[in-house]
Amino acid sequence: MGQNSPNLLGESLDPLPMQGPELGFQADDIERPDMEQESKQEVLENKVVCIFFTHDLLHFQRVHIDGLGRTKEDCLTYEIADVFRAKNLIDVMRRAHEARQKLLRLGIFRQVDVVIDTSQGVDALPNGLDVTFDVTELRRMTGSYNTMVGNNEGCMVLGLKLPNVFGSAEKLTFQVSYGTKETSYGLSFFKPQPGHFERSFAVNLYKVAGQFPWSSLRETDRGVSTEFSFPLWKTNHTLKWEGVWRELGCLERTASFAVREESGHSLKSSLSLAGYTGGDASFLKEDFEIQFNRHLFWDSVLSASLWGGCLLPIGDKPTCIADRFYLGGPTSVRGFSMYSIGPQSEGDYLGGEVYWAGAVHLYTPLPFHPGKGGFGDLFRTHFFLNAGNLCNLNYGDGPQAHLRKLAECIRWSYGAGIVLQLGNIARLELNYCIPTGVQSGDRICDGFQFGAGVRFL
Repeated sequence: MGQNSPNLLGESLDPLPMQGPELGFQADDIERPDMEQESKQEVLENKVVCIFFTHDLLHFQRVHIDGLGRTKEDCLTYEIADVFRAKNLIDVMRRAHEARQKLLRLGIFRQVDVVIDTSQGVDALPNGLDVTFDVTELRRMTGSYNTMVGNNEGCMVLGLKLPNVFGSAEKLTFQVSYGTKETSYGLSFFKPQPGHFERSFAVNLYKVAGQFPWSSLRETDRGVSTEFSFPLWKTNHTLKWEGVWRELGCLERTASFAVREESGHSLKSSLSLAGYTGGDASFLKEDFEIQFNRHLFWDSVLSASLWGGCLLPIGDKPTCIADRFYLGGPTSVRGFSMYSIGPQSEGDYLGGEVYWAGAVHLYTPLPFHPGKGGFGDLFRTHFFLNAGNLCNLNYGDGPQAHLRKLAECIRWSYGAGIVLQLGNIARLELNYCIPTGVQSGDRICDGFQFGAGVRFL
């Protein structure tokens, strides 16, 4: 059973592409509702206001949705149903605004405006109100291209989206990623439950390929996954099944015998935690991440983080090199080469079944504040101390023996450098590193080390 990272480019401690790209509905595909009142959002006639303050009976009469093309109207009834329960003018305004946010959340409208006015027509009541939602649908097909930065690698992503493909807020997405090393692609279908957008169903088909020179390994994954997302109390959960056909091969002729032994084809099936639903990869895998940040004087920030994880094989079969953890490099334990900590064979790193890594950072503004108030605010001076260990355990031993092994052969390093923030997602680091606690077989980067990624220790 395994809990895997959804990042197509891989993460520091789980670099092999063990599942497909997340091509389902993304939050950034939605037009975020404007929290400020818009000029067209609520239009209130003097007559209505007078009715409200004189406590005359106010009748909520009709709701209109203008601008619909391919969207099925019955699908939207669930999203605006609360408007019909309004008891007074203020309640109508509040519920209409909430309904507008729900319509935008569907990801099928470019714009939604709300107009509240007195009822018109021969059947209009004297104190009647009409609410009109004026919507603008998205195009039937949209394309996109962008670049993505992972942990020390990048790619260009081309996408094709068909929003509202069947008229009930479904979405079909096709995505191709041209990476610096391999090309991957995926096809995804997303369908929400009408009236309960938090409940959704998604199906993904994908092919993901990657090269991992630290292990002299090449991996190609072809898979299918299904996801069911649902709310539970105040939290959101996803139940996912994934089936993967994995093909492992040697990246170089000099690959070690241990890597050659693992080459070939395997099937992996996972249900939240992989192993009980078929396939030939059976294991329990869990990891965690904790981070603490504290703002100090002179616009400086103290940050501390801790990572850890454990991979437990089920049955007599050993774990696969594609499922193990990897540690070391500019995004985790700095001062060491990429994923070059832990068990290795003839220069190829095989990963480990248990790890921990911790770090303390001090971020300060650049000396003399060059570019303050502009581009210079994206840079920070960076002082760090980080440590970690990656190994395999004999699960027949007791907890004390496990702790002793994790405390042995600790790698750690310290140094300073410059950090550049790229938006609110990725960042670049150029550090001068001094590695210590180096063990036999580790590869170090003593001096300047450059790192780019989205997840840093």
